[in-house]
Amino acid sequence: MWPLAVAALLATGLWLGARMRGPGRVVTLPLMLVACLFLGLAGAKVRAERVAAPIAPAMAEPTVVEGWVVDVDSPGDRGHRIVLAPAWIRALEPAVTPIRLRATVRGEPPRPGEAIRLFAILNPPPPPASPGAYDFGRNAWFQGLGGTAFALGETREARLAPPPWRLRLAMAVNGARFALAQRIVGRLGERTGGIAAAMTTGHETWIAREDLDAMRDSGLAHILSISGLHMAIVGGFAFFVVRLGVAAWPSLALRVSGKKVAAVVGLVAVWSYLVLSGAPAPAQRAAITASVAFAAILLDRPAITMHALAVAAMVVLILQPEAIVTPGFQMSFAATAALVALSEAWPPRTRELSVPWPIAAFQSVRHWLVIAVTASLVAGAATGPFAVQHFNRAAMYGLVANLTTSPIADFVMMPALALGALLEPVGLGGPFLWVAGKGVDLMLAIGHWTAGLPGAVRTIASAPDYVLPISFLGVLFLSLWQGRMRWLGLPFACAVLVWPRAPTPAVWIGDGGTNAAFSAGGAAVVVRPGVRQFAADLWSRRRGLTLEPRPGEGWACLRSSCAPAGAASGLVALWWGKAAPDREQLAALCASAPLVSVRAVVQALPAACDGKLVLDGLDYQKGGSVELWRTAQGWRAVWAAEVRGDRPWSRPGYVFDVPG
Repeated sequence: MWPLAVAALLATGLWLGARMRGPGRVVTLPLMLVACLFLGLAGAKVRAERVAAPIAPAMAEPTVVEGWVVDVDSPGDRGHRIVLAPAWIRALEPAVTPIRLRATVRGEPPRPGEAIRLFAILNPPPPPASPGAYDFGRNAWFQGLGGTAFALGETREARLAPPPWRLRLAMAVNGARFALAQRIVGRLGERTGGIAAAMTTGHETWIAREDLDAMRDSGLAHILSISGLHMAIVGGFAFFVVRLGVAAWPSLALRVSGKKVAAVVGLVAVWSYLVLSGAPAPAQRAAITASVAFAAILLDRPAITMHALAVAAMVVLILQPEAIVTPGFQMSFAATAALVALSEAWPPRTRELSVPWPIAAFQSVRHWLVIAVTASLVAGAATGPFAVQHFNRAAMYGLVANLTTSPIADFVMMPALALGALLEPVGLGGPFLWVAGKGVDLMLAIGHWTAGLPGAVRTIASAPDYVLPISFLGVLFLSLWQGRMRWLGLPFACAVLVWPRAPTPAVWIGDGGTNAAFSAGGAAVVVRPGVRQFAADLWSRRRGLTLEPRPGEGWACLRSSCAPAGAASGLVALWWGKAAPDREQLAALCASAPLVSVRAVVQALPAACDGKLVLDGLDYQKGGSVELWRTAQGWRAVWAAEVRGDRPWSRPGYVFDVPG
């Protein structure tokens, strides 16, 4: 911390001193950028230390966890998930007990505010599924999640001492949110109500897997995540209604500024919706951006400008510097910057006098359609490089789906949901929720139809890590530069799409050595289908491969191992048993493939393993997941821990050599 703090103070002092002497922007601008660099590094370090909390160890045996249910999280493949504030964990001292856990429970999730007891498997947050992939441990660190728990039995009631007042307040708010979500589901049914509840309170507990997949494949998944779109609609709807009401009241309109009154109400609406949504990180960023826009109105400044957007980004990065590398921050601000640039470059509309109303209506509809199509194209193009790099999915008909659902979401679903959520606690939200439910049904129909079209989804491999900043600078240049020179940024903005990809790894082995896959003919053949499926799917998409199960023929699979019949069948033999194989079993694995993965620790290798690469539990303990390329000199490996680096949320001891 101290070297960064000293460097930040020196750089800032040098910049301020140069400004006072007045040498000009040629000198002060570079000094300002250097000062911002060191201030940002120091701020990131402060943030990382401020949120520091104990991380759960990987326990060899199940343990007992008692704690308070803080909130209900999004469900996983193996059941419902909750956020738990543990009060006691067997075999852990209070000083090393995590502040929060994400627990997977059996059956229906308990409500926020309940004290529960779990018999569960406790682990630290999982590392990246492959080198350079999404790091849940990093996000968990900044969210205060110190581990994951998987319940082995039913959830039981526990008797605990009263929690601190802040925890009680958080549980009370989350309990009210979950109760509202249950009421919405009760009125609209589980399928429609689950989508409506996710858009209102952020709870995705009732969303069916097929609906979620259809929304992703059609490019509509962003509607489910409470972010900038939702904040803009809620805040804009409140602003429009209040300003219209003030204008319709002549005596009031002469005495107060309807625009400023509407801005205050818009601020209240945005922050109320933030509380209702559970304040996830994307919603927080959107609320800050909307607040800056409404504050500009109160200060008689233009609300939609690059200056306002820059202020919003600066505020977000001061409060959450870790957001800079997250897809949500990058995509939301890239799209907003592109749309602001579009609004600045859009020619003003010429209004004709004495035009018959049918012609005027036709011109208005045409004008709206042109703006809607152009805005969707610009926003999609601005976020495209980030979506490809982070998610490796391209919804080929996303423009069609978003154009058809945008009027439904903007003018029907979100306003009706806002009014329904406001009136539902007093029992008057039924009519508005019914209208919103019809909009949800129509949106789901569009999503399923779009996702079912031929070639609806295309998988694109990630470009090298250094390419995304090139695309970012291209998008930034296109947005900020004025005139035709801005198009010089277009080739750079497309760098992620056109940059040559690195050679595809021959083999991927997941963290712990419990599953593996190898590339064959443009496909990723997974050795154990259904085991750690999310990790295998994530790796295959990052490399632009389609995931396929291992064929039944040509493989000899037993209870704890799976080996190919020859090199033509596969490159890797896998042993996932907790106990190490004996010499005969290990010799058989080495005879079947050039690469052998053993989950347990191997003490000695038989002669049959000479010239073969054998990875065991010590390797996975140090390095995590691994990608391997086969070269003329032998095997080349890249481990997840090497790419992850030495971070507060990573495991030590990741630097080691892999035999060739």
